[in-house]
Amino acid sequence: MLHSLTPRLVFFGLAVTALAAMLFARVYLEEILGLAPCPLCMTQRVFVVLWGGIALLAALHNPAGWGRRVYATLCTLAAIGGGAVAVRHVWIQHLPPEQVPACGPSLEYMIETLPFSETLNLVLMGDGNCAETLWTFLGLSIPEQTLILATAVTAVCLWQVFRK
Repeated sequence: MLHSLTPRLVFFGLAVTALAAMLFARVYLEEILGLAPCPLCMTQRVFVVLWGGIALLAALHNPAGWGRRVYATLCTLAAIGGGAVAVRHVWIQHLPPEQVPACGPSLEYMIETLPFSETLNLVLMGDGNCAETLWTFLGLSIPEQTLILATAVTAVCLWQVFRK
């Protein structure tokens, strides 16, 4: 069964998965439920778009051998990056209330007024907005679900790297 999955098909599946995740976040969570993404959510989305874009390029290019491994490695790194941000987010959500970082300025304000390095540092630190769990599915918060997705994508990408 796995042998019938061509690298192109797998990369295309990864791209469609990223698109579905982004549509879910943007349409359902934001538009229908009215949930505004916190800075860590936005950062996780950047990584989802990144691995989705890499996977789409790989599907369109359809490289063989080392080319497939390069695309798969880049996709793996993007998925690991998103997973790492999700781990940080989950950690903040599980802190005792007295240890939750204070709420900071909005992402738009930081981008407009602060240097990029400082904005990046503040975003990755997370704040009180990131500690809120506003929606769950099967008892899992949004960053917990993102972590599961990033882990699955990492596994598929690593399979692409090492498959014959």
